[in-house]
Amino acid sequence: MLLLPLLSLSALWGFVLNLTMGDAQSLLRANTLYDTIGVTSTDLGLQLQAERVRSAEALTTRELTEVLGGQRARTDKSVTDFRQAVTDAGGAVGDDLRRPLDTLNMALDRLALIRSDIDNGISSRLDGLTEYNRVLDALFQLYDHLITVSDLEIFQQASSLQAMGMAREYIAREHALAIGALSDGRLTPQETAAFTEYAASRKFLHSRGLAGLDVTLRRPYEQVFATEPFLTFATMESRVIKIGAPPADADGWHRAVDQLTGRLDDLGKSSSDTLAARTSQAATGTVVEIAIAGGLGLIAVLASIIISVRFGRRLAGELAGLRAAAVELSGRRLPDIVARLRRGEDVDVRKEAKAIKVSGSAEITDVARAFGYVQRTAVTAAVGQAALRHGIGQVFLNLARRKQGLLHRQLALLDGMQRRTHDPDRLEELFRLDHLTTRMRRHAESLIVLSGAAPGRAWRKPVPVIDIVRAAVSEIEDYTRVSVETMPAGAIDGTAAADVTHLLAELVENATIYSPPDTTVQVRGDMVSNGYAIEVEDRGLGLSADEYARFNALLAAPPEFDLADSDQLGLFVVATLAQRHGIKVLLRRSPFGGTTVIVLVPRALVTEQSALEAAGGDGKAALPSRTRKKALAVVSSGTHAGLPRRVRQANLAPQLKETPQEPEQEPAERSPDEVRDLFSAFQRGTQRAREEASQEGPMSKGDA
Repeated sequence: MLLLPLLSLSALWGFVLNLTMGDAQSLLRANTLYDTIGVTSTDLGLQLQAERVRSAEALTTRELTEVLGGQRARTDKSVTDFRQAVTDAGGAVGDDLRRPLDTLNMALDRLALIRSDIDNGISSRLDGLTEYNRVLDALFQLYDHLITVSDLEIFQQASSLQAMGMAREYIAREHALAIGALSDGRLTPQETAAFTEYAASRKFLHSRGLAGLDVTLRRPYEQVFATEPFLTFATMESRVIKIGAPPADADGWHRAVDQLTGRLDDLGKSSSDTLAARTSQAATGTVVEIAIAGGLGLIAVLASIIISVRFGRRLAGELAGLRAAAVELSGRRLPDIVARLRRGEDVDVRKEAKAIKVSGSAEITDVARAFGYVQRTAVTAAVGQAALRHGIGQVFLNLARRKQGLLHRQLALLDGMQRRTHDPDRLEELFRLDHLTTRMRRHAESLIVLSGAAPGRAWRKPVPVIDIVRAAVSEIEDYTRVSVETMPAGAIDGTAAADVTHLLAELVENATIYSPPDTTVQVRGDMVSNGYAIEVEDRGLGLSADEYARFNALLAAPPEFDLADSDQLGLFVVATLAQRHGIKVLLRRSPFGGTTVIVLVPRALVTEQSALEAAGGDGKAALPSRTRKKALAVVSSGTHAGLPRRVRQANLAPQLKETPQEPEQEPAERSPDEVRDLFSAFQRGTQRAREEASQEGPMSKGDA
C-alpha cells in the first residue's frame, strides 16, 4: 500500500531531475561544440572566403599565382583541423549534427574538382565563385545546427549572431565578384544580378540580426555601421548596382572592404566569446539549481521513505494483530462452537462472542469492532441453526417413536390374525402385510437415526453375522433376488447389531433398486485381520469415477443432513450409522459392471464363533422373535404363489435350531393340502417363537 506511492514519488523525482539535467547537458554540449567545431569552422570559413577572392582573380586573368597556391594550402590545413575537431567533439556530436556534417564533408571533398576546373580554365568567373558559395552554404547550415541550447534567450542571441555572420559572408561574395570585375573592368549582366542579390541579402540579414540582438551585443555592430569604412562600402555597393559596373575607385573599394571585414571579424569573434561565456554561466547556474533542487528532492524522497517505512511497520503490526484475531476466530473459535453445537452442547452467545481486543489506529479498531459484530452474528446464527436442527430432530424423533408404536401394535395385530387364520391365501396376504410393516419399521428407525438418537433395539449377547445379514435381507421388498453366500462364523456385539442390520438393509435395498429386476444381488462376507468384511454386489450400470469419489467422501465424513437433499436419505443413514460404530463403507465398481459395497466392521465389534459358543447358552436369545421369524424368509430357491418356499429352521444358526437335523428338501411342486400344512407349520413356529420371547424377559425400548 505504501510502496506504490513511494515508487511513484521516486520516479517523478527522477523524471524531473532528468529533464533539468537535460537542459544543463544541452548547455554544456553547446559550449563543447563551440570550443571544438565552432572555432575551427569559423577559421575554415575565413580561409574559404580568402581562397574564393584569389580564385576570382585567377578566373579573370587565367594566371595561377603563388599567392593562390599559398591560400589553398592554408585552406587545406583548416579543413584538416576542422575534421580533427569533429573527432575530438566525440559524444557532443549528436544525431542532429550528422546530416549537416556529412553534407559539409561532401562539399569539402569537391574542393579538388573546383580547383581543377579553375586551373584548366573550364569554369567561368561566376560559376567558379558559385561553387565556392555552395561550400560555404554547407558550412553555414552546420552553424545553424550548432545552436542546440534549450535556453530561449541564448538561442535568440545565437541566431541573431548567426544572421550577422551570414551577412558578413554576403559582403565577402560581393568583394570576390568585384575583385574579378576590377581585373577586366566589366561586370556581366549575370554578375550584376548576382551582386544585386548579394547586397539585398546582406541588408536583410543585418536588419534581422540587429533586431534580435540585445543591447550589449547590438551596440558594437551599430558603432561599426556608423563608421566611415561601412558608409564608403555601402555607397560603392549602391553605385555598382546602379550602373552595373565595377567600383570606379579600386583602391577605395579594397580599403573599405578590408577595414570593414576586419572589424566585423573581430566583432564576430568577441560576440561569440561573450555568448559562449553566457552559455557556460547558464549551464553552471542550471547545474547548481539542479544540485539544490535534486538534493532537496532526494532528501524529501528519503524522508518520505523513512516515514512511510515506520508508518508501514506500525500498520503492518496492527494488521498482523487483527489478522491473528481474525484467523483465530475463523479457524478455531467458530469451528469449535459449531462442533460443540453439533455435539448438542449448550453455548452461551454472550460468553462465546467476546470482543476482539486489538490496539492501533481508529481504522484498525473499527475493523476489529466490525469483526466482533460479525462474530456475534455468526455465533447467534449458529446457535439458532443448532436449535432449529435440534427441533427438527425432535420432530423426527417424536414422529418416529409414534410411528414405531403404531407399527408395533400393527405387528401384534398381524400376529394375532396369523394365529387365527388357517387359509393359505389369507396367510399369504397377512405375510405380505407383515413384511411391509417390517420395512416401515426400518424407515421409522431411519428417522430416529437422522434425528441423532439411537434406535431402541439392542441385545445383551453377540449376534451371529449370518443372522444379521438374513435379518437385513428380510427387511427389503425384493428379498427374493438376494443371494446370501456361505459366511465364516462370526458375531457382532449386541449393542451394534441393530444398527449393522439397518445399515446392511439400506445397502441391499439400494442394490436391488438400482439393478435390473432379473439379476441377483450377491451378499458375502469374510473374517479379515481388521474385523469382518461384508460385500454387497449388484449387476447394475454402476457409477462414474467422480460419483464414486463423491459418495465415498460422504460415507467417510458425513456432513450435516440437509433436508433439501432427501434423494440420498439412505446414504446419509448409512454414513451416520457407520460413523457411530467406526464402520468403514466403500463403494467401487464391480468387475461385472455394477457396484460393490464393502462394509468393514471393526475388530472391536466382532466376536469369533468359538468365543460366542464359549460364552454359554444355546444362542436362542440372539435375535428377537420377529427378526428370527423374518430371517426364515431368506431361502436359496423356489417360490409358491409369489412367496419363497420355506423349510422350517433350514437357515437358522445351529444354536437356534430346536433339534440338530439336516434341512428338509421339499419337492419341486406341492399340492394344496401340502401348502395348507406348510402354513399351519409356519403358524405354529410363530407361536412358539412368541412363547420363547416371553420367557426371555422384557426387551429394550423400541424392540418388536
